[in-house]
Amino acid sequence: MSNEGSAVDVVMKREGWLAQAGNRYAAGIMGLILLGSLWALSIDTRYVYLLVYVWFGMVYGMFLQYGRFCMAAAVRDLFAVGVPRMAVGMMIAVALYSLIAATVTVGGFSTFHSNALGWHIVLGGLIFGFGIVFTGGCASGSLYKAGEGNVGSMLVIVAISFSQAIFVSAGTWFDGLLPSAWIESAAAKDMPAELSVTQGWFDIFTAGYVWDLKGATLAQILGTTNPFVSSYLVNTLLVTLLPTLAILVLLYAVYYKKGYLRRAKISAPALGDHARGMWSMFTSSKNTAIAGIGLGIFAGLQMWVTGALREHYQIYNFGELLSAMGHTDGLSIQETVFDPGYWYITTQEAQWGGWILEKLGVNMTDNIFFGLDNGLPNPLLNAPGFMSIGIILGAAMLALSRREFKWKLPSMETAVFALVGGTLMGLGARIGMGCNIGAFFATVTNGDPSGWVYLFGMTIGGYLGVKAFNMWIERRSSQQDECEL
Repeated sequence: MSNEGSAVDVVMKREGWLAQAGNRYAAGIMGLILLGSLWALSIDTRYVYLLVYVWFGMVYGMFLQYGRFCMAAAVRDLFAVGVPRMAVGMMIAVALYSLIAATVTVGGFSTFHSNALGWHIVLGGLIFGFGIVFTGGCASGSLYKAGEGNVGSMLVIVAISFSQAIFVSAGTWFDGLLPSAWIESAAAKDMPAELSVTQGWFDIFTAGYVWDLKGATLAQILGTTNPFVSSYLVNTLLVTLLPTLAILVLLYAVYYKKGYLRRAKISAPALGDHARGMWSMFTSSKNTAIAGIGLGIFAGLQMWVTGALREHYQIYNFGELLSAMGHTDGLSIQETVFDPGYWYITTQEAQWGGWILEKLGVNMTDNIFFGLDNGLPNPLLNAPGFMSIGIILGAAMLALSRREFKWKLPSMETAVFALVGGTLMGLGARIGMGCNIGAFFATVTNGDPSGWVYLFGMTIGGYLGVKAFNMWIERRSSQQDECEL
């Protein structure tokens, strides 16, 4: 008994030491971020605009890690095992974000800009959705998993970064596939001489096709001018809340109802039984539901804080503050940088890849994406880039404190999937003008119907990806069986 007691004591002491070590590391990360923030503010208080992205990114990272919140998991769980848990959490976040976004809009602090509606959104979402199945993580999911020590997710981020940078700056690779109408329309645009809109396929796609489309919220399409009616009743109720409710009912009916009624031993369910079943579906995973609530609330708050800072500094874009502070390198021709003003992912990763390639001697600014619109700022001055870094650090802090941080090296097969899937995600994000966050989550919650179009494409892509992945697993298993025989 004494030996057993000693062994238990050793295990308990080891567990306690590991917990304390994790908390110390998490506190160390927080301390470094605090010191870095104070140092930046001591140089110039206007860096608070950049720090807002950092701190909200940390909050996103903690909620994402806490709820294991990932669009890839939502798609995979639905089509592979029929579990709606993550999809439900995602819809909760959408509903809450839309309500806060409406309040921010009515208050005059909205930073939202609509996405152009066209076939490219479906195609981009499809490619992106196909890719996330093989990487095991969407854009935000890959970031928080990187914060947990997952090296495969880090490879996904690398692939997303460089694939986008290469796609938007590529020369004549795909020119033969482009419609002549796009080429003519792009050539007719009055563009700065520094750009080559008649040579790069992405420039032609952007200037000759996307710019000829219109992006608008439903209230703008209908011509509704009353702020309350347009924000709450049209954009929030019609575009977001009612479709979200319909999706939740569909998830319950298809994936949850049968199991719930069987467990509750209900043979002839009434409306009240289904209402309790819906509530059971919401609370089946409290962590995911809490994460959805937190993400929805803070995504709306970030837009309000960023909008208030723009009003305070009388700016439209962070590039204006950078220029005023003497940082002109990396600004676009229009003296702008990528600055969405709300939760957004993939464009800043494209800037990371483009900045590195630029330092290696590749001209990355003779195109619309970097040269005209988003710029290539130093990563130390890239506000949305720091939001992505914040997500990684926030997830790392919570994972360390919960003893869920672990360096995880991928197998060769997993590494290949990460790179190929990440590349597809990068291509899909550029064609669809955003990822699961920028083209869906931040879009539908602000009254832009194009977000649902992107989700439709991403769902189809995810379904096809699950089918393709299962075929690969079955093929590999049959080959292994043949080898054993």
